[in-house]
Amino acid sequence: MKFLSSALATVVTVALLHTATAADSTPNTLTAHEKKDGWQLLFDGKTFSGWHNFNKEGVRPGWAIKDGTLACIDPHNAGDLISPAEFTWFELQLDYNISEGGNSGIMYHVTTDGRAAWETGPEFQLEDNAKAGDPQRCGWLYALYQPPIDPKTGKPLDATKPAGQWNHVRLVIAPNGCIHEINGVKYFDYILGSEDFNARVAKSKFAKMPKFAKTGHGGIALQGDHGQVSFRNIKVKPLPAH
Repeated sequence: MKFLSSALATVVTVALLHTATAADSTPNTLTAHEKKDGWQLLFDGKTFSGWHNFNKEGVRPGWAIKDGTLACIDPHNAGDLISPAEFTWFELQLDYNISEGGNSGIMYHVTTDGRAAWETGPEFQLEDNAKAGDPQRCGWLYALYQPPIDPKTGKPLDATKPAGQWNHVRLVIAPNGCIHEINGVKYFDYILGSEDFNARVAKSKFAKMPKFAKTGHGGIALQGDHGQVSFRNIKVKPLPAH
């Protein structure tokens, strides 16, 4: 695993301070500081406003605006929801609340080149680590990266709160390092397209998907077919290409 550059480490520190401040603000809004800093709100707490199902127009009835959240209330009739805008390099922050045994995910660089969102977009796994059946745990880059072993438990690091409580996600997709964090705890970093990344893809199920993690640009997808989950405070900040 490559270490973060000093510049990126500084970004991490600043972002963590930003997260603590943002947590105290009104849900689904941007502060004046966030607006000046280039953040964009992807969900206003009231409407779907540009969100749509993968490769379709509109939103299936399994998704609903509920108590100021973007909620998958019926995973049998929801499907993956795609963001109103596409991004290349960015920082994404959001809160999620997942049901007992629930399983969801956040995919990025999603395009319509595949039959499903996960055929192009790598997935930040979301789930109830206590009772979900998928061995890929919350915060992992699905089938590719997982956090180190926590010496206190002898198991991979787990910073999640129990099902039914709000958790905070920070996902950075940058050319010099991608970062996965849950509740302010960094899990790991990786570089898209690096030898290490490509070797892991080659050993995974994604090796049979020629467009997987190849586009470098695309939508952000919220998975809605494995359990009930709610999202709020979905905000993104585009990052420069250097």
